[in-house]
Amino acid sequence: MKLKIKQKILMEHLNYVIKGISSKNLIPILNCIKFDLKKEGLYLMSTDNEIAIKTFIDAKDIEEIEEKGDIVVSGKYIYDIIKKLSNEVINLEEIISSQLLITTSRSSFKLNCNNASEFPNLDLEFSKTPITLNQQSFKTMINQTIFATSTQESRPVLTGINFKIKENHFECTATDSYRLARKEIELPEPIEHDIDIIVPAKNLIEITRLLNSDEEDLKLHIFNNKIIFEFGSLIVLSRLINGTYPDTNKLIPEEFAATIRVNLTDFYNSIDRASTLTNEEEKNIIKLESKGDYLLISSNIPEIGNVEEQVDLQEKINESVKIAFSSKYMMDAVKVFDSEEITIKYNGEIKPIIITDGESNHLIQLIVPIRTY
Repeated sequence: MKLKIKQKILMEHLNYVIKGISSKNLIPILNCIKFDLKKEGLYLMSTDNEIAIKTFIDAKDIEEIEEKGDIVVSGKYIYDIIKKLSNEVINLEEIISSQLLITTSRSSFKLNCNNASEFPNLDLEFSKTPITLNQQSFKTMINQTIFATSTQESRPVLTGINFKIKENHFECTATDSYRLARKEIELPEPIEHDIDIIVPAKNLIEITRLLNSDEEDLKLHIFNNKIIFEFGSLIVLSRLINGTYPDTNKLIPEEFAATIRVNLTDFYNSIDRASTLTNEEEKNIIKLESKGDYLLISSNIPEIGNVEEQVDLQEKINESVKIAFSSKYMMDAVKVFDSEEITIKYNGEIKPIIITDGESNHLIQLIVPIRTY
């Protein structure tokens, strides 16, 4: 393999594939990046066996292709070397001692190559009927739900987001059993077969970081044990989590004892200020109580002090509302809405709190209260 390429172009694509490498991986080949130079351009690939990333640099963006071939080198070291070079033409050449020679006008590096045949075969075939949607819509959907996934490996299915697709209805659900986030969107085209899969949250975090277009589409290729994301010059594979996601529909009631409408910013800022006098040992408890045309939000740490905040209601409620909850969970839930107002739906001190944007149920947040009253 031998080519010449601008540092800026190569670095852009190394920034993509470096996300497919895990620093915790004990298998040396999985800490590497594969360079595969063909007539049409350069392919870069990485994987940790849970996620795989492949990107392509077209031949027109390469200064010169002198000799086709493939090599596998340490991801960390090739990334750090190229990052520290200035934006000039870089020469990359595999030399006879099974090393990669990297040279510029003033610098020279040699990196040992791994056996390219040992690099995993990335099964990146596409389905015949991919699901197409806007990149930004998908990114927003994930960002509005992913914080509610569990970090506890004792229940693996809760460490992912549940994708359910029926006809043109796409629903994402995340829960850690103490809170739940659900977002629904309509797809441009209906699908033939229903889909119900669980995608690891950690992989979705990396994928959303790679999405960078408000205009371009994203294609989802879904299989029994994997999902492939295709966008721009990138192909990203994620393994799926085996198991059955819990039926969360029964957690969301259809009728409520009280419905409270508040300004989102005022409510969030009041919770934020009240959270100053909470602590993690006590689950960051905030108390909320209705007072006619306003809400009283309070918290205290007995040995430190207490705080009270008033939030005006958009309309007066006659029902008496008293409830306590985690300030962290409430702030996480509220900040993902992009509306001016939110609606808080209440069914008692120990029943789940439901939060919507007031205009639709396309985004639902659920928080389990903390019993204090």
